[in-house]
Amino acid sequence: MNGWDPAASAILTVLAQTARGPKRGGLFALWLTMRVAQDFVLDPPLPERAHRRRVQALERRLSSLTMPPPLRRALASAVSQLREVRPETAAQVLSQLVAPARDTGGNEAGEAVAAAARKARQAVGEASKRVSG
Repeated sequence: MNGWDPAASAILTVLAQTARGPKRGGLFALWLTMRVAQDFVLDPPLPERAHRRRVQALERRLSSLTMPPPLRRALASAVSQLREVRPETAAQVLSQLVAPARDTGGNEAGEAVAAAARKARQAVGEASKRVSG
């Protein structure tokens, strides 16, 4: 996926409309996490070492952002899951971020994360069909 993925763009749109503060920091953190999760479904996939470095960089960046506590907890859980290098992790992580995204950024942010989760599930399904077929 690229930087102009529709789901990522939708989060950036909500981010641009949000005033400074924890909500904005939370949306930025959500966008960063979503981008790392989407890397799982790249074709070809990132090398494992590159993925580990991206997750470490995400963790460092998230630690410096101010965000609502429920989103902080959800993102901490997401980062720990992202350490597992499995394609299905992306859909799982993104699905678990839908509710916190909706609470922080409203329905538009929640729908963007839900769309990213659907796209990740679809990509994993297509990849498994290619491998088994």
